[in-house]
Amino acid sequence: MTRTPAQRLAGLAHRAARTGLPSDVRHDMAERVLDLLGNSLAAVPTDVATAISATTRSWGGTPQATVIGSAERLPAPSAALVNGTLAHSLDFDDTHLPSILHPTASVLPAALAVAESVGATGRAMLDAATIGTEITCRLGMAGYDPVAKNSIFFDRGLHATSLCGTVGAAVAAGMLYGLDEDQLTSVIGIACSMGSGIIEANRTGGTVKRVHCGWAAHAGVVAADLARNGMTGPATALEGRFGFLTAFCGDNADVTQLTHDLGTRWESQLLFIKPYPCNHFTHAGIDAALRLRALGTDPGSITALTLGVPAPAIRTIGEPHEAKARPQSGYHAAFSGPFTIAAALVGGGGLGLSHTDFTDAAVHSPRRLALAARVRVVEDDQCTRIFPHQFPAVLTAELADGTVLTERVEHNRGGPENPLTHTEITTKFRTNAARTLSRSETDRIATLTGDLPRSADLNGLTAALRRPGHR
Repeated sequence: MTRTPAQRLAGLAHRAARTGLPSDVRHDMAERVLDLLGNSLAAVPTDVATAISATTRSWGGTPQATVIGSAERLPAPSAALVNGTLAHSLDFDDTHLPSILHPTASVLPAALAVAESVGATGRAMLDAATIGTEITCRLGMAGYDPVAKNSIFFDRGLHATSLCGTVGAAVAAGMLYGLDEDQLTSVIGIACSMGSGIIEANRTGGTVKRVHCGWAAHAGVVAADLARNGMTGPATALEGRFGFLTAFCGDNADVTQLTHDLGTRWESQLLFIKPYPCNHFTHAGIDAALRLRALGTDPGSITALTLGVPAPAIRTIGEPHEAKARPQSGYHAAFSGPFTIAAALVGGGGLGLSHTDFTDAAVHSPRRLALAARVRVVEDDQCTRIFPHQFPAVLTAELADGTVLTERVEHNRGGPENPLTHTEITTKFRTNAARTLSRSETDRIATLTGDLPRSADLNGLTAALRRPGHR
């Protein structure tokens, strides 16, 4: 009898839970844990964090798992909700291309919460997170249209990250709960009914998008808990007539992406770690601007800048020009090609740009605004051909003495072809965590995270993430 995609994915998860994954895979996931913890700690002071913490605190329940950057421990589903919201709040989480998913912000908070609640080893948590991330990415690829070069989910107004992330989070949680293969199949079937997220907030505003990964993590833990207690889900939940892909993507979904080369080809190894806290479409332009800066280019001598990008990126980071050249707030600045180019030429911190470059005060800097006004965002044919496997850019600067300088960036910094070093990932973590913790506290967390592949449990790490007196 032919096994369904859900059954085959559950089989992979069950095998990984029993036999473990290679050490290099675990090491890679440990670095993603460090990245996520830094992103989450940086988000602790935000209004969104306050709102989600107050909500979950009012629910009460048995303390099972740590809330990052707080003294609180909450039931595992609630901790996953808070931590997933923190992880995604600043748009600094990792990205899978070409699906344009942010997988670990949903999967890791679920895995961390359940691992702490059951006393799992660091190895088991990393393995579960890897498989959950793999399933999330494969679902995203099943909903990717290679002809249109776009996500079918996004074209329908759906947030693929939260929908696919719910299923991946559920499988990760189910592995840590010790579920068997049939139960893991049910976990997938249950989770397919629980994911949610629309992206209208990207267009007209609102902070709800920041909770999408938290909700996916929460729903994933609940789905696994339901299966653990006897609830079942359909084995055909992914590809069936009324299943996940048909419901969300219609007839254009590619079901083969779910299981092609399963266990030998790892989508989860193709994630991009963001070096800059802004929209990913802006990153190659930032890289190019930083190269110009490294050459000693005087920003005051620049008379015009042309930023060539893939055609689909223009509406996000280039239009309308007036609004992008003079962003309303720090949040809007993170989605502006002109402003990020200006910030890279005159600002900087962390790995080139930091959160201080995207404050409401920074967007009113006369020097940055003057430079941003000189930036024209246009389509570059070569960039369009490469997109969305990379988010490339070409930046041309015209100087007052007639010199023309051009920098083309085809492989984003932080991706598989141009990865961040361990030192750079740690620098990003420390820059983020410094918004909440002391240097000695961040050093301890970095050490404990690096030790996860050898850890008997997560107790040391979770204790280091708690802050006495903070709620």
